Amino acid sequence: MSGQYRPPLASWRAIILHRPHPSADAVLRQLERLRVEARCVWPALEPGDDGVDVVFFDADMGFDGQFPWPAGHAPMPLIALIGSEAPGRVEWALAQGSNAHLLKPVGSTGVYSALLIAAHAFETARAQADDIRSLQDRLRQRPTVVRAVFKLMTEERLDDAAALKQLRALAMDWRLTIEQAAERVCENQARADRSA
Repeated sequence: MSGQYRPPLASWRAIILHRPHPSADAVLRQLERLRVEARCVWPALEPGDDGVDVVFFDADMGFDGQFPWPAGHAPMPLIALIGSEAPGRVEWALAQGSNAHLLKPVGSTGVYSALLIAAHAFETARAQADDIRSLQDRLRQRPTVVRAVFKLMTEERLDDAAALKQLRALAMDWRLTIEQAAERVCENQARADRSA
């Protein structure tokens, strides 16, 4: 994500998960000025509420089961509204996956910067999770790559470096990743073994 990223706030929808309170009203007023469609909800989000773009939540009165997703797996940025800096409350807010926070009482500013910080942190975490999944998938496919290299070594009477180079060339010719090309090489061998 570039340093110039700014979410299209005018098209965003927000939920303020907070009991009736002046801080919730202050957040609502700031969101209205930013043209973010917002509404207050208490005591919990409903399953249909996960289609919003951001959730502000009361870290002081929050409780487990308040969100319709597992803790730490929110499908959108979360912003904690914190009045009590008790370690247990802060830890609970972090466990929910909070991407930013606002200290209560909320005044007439702060929501815009919290939105930008939360959106950036959420997108960064999502990109890192995607990268980790991709690397884990590649790691799981390494035994297939080894089998394909061994097959090429055996069939073509190549050393390991030459067999790996040939696998890379096949991947480029087939416009596949090395792992996908290795699967194809191994599948071709399996088909040949079955038909023999």
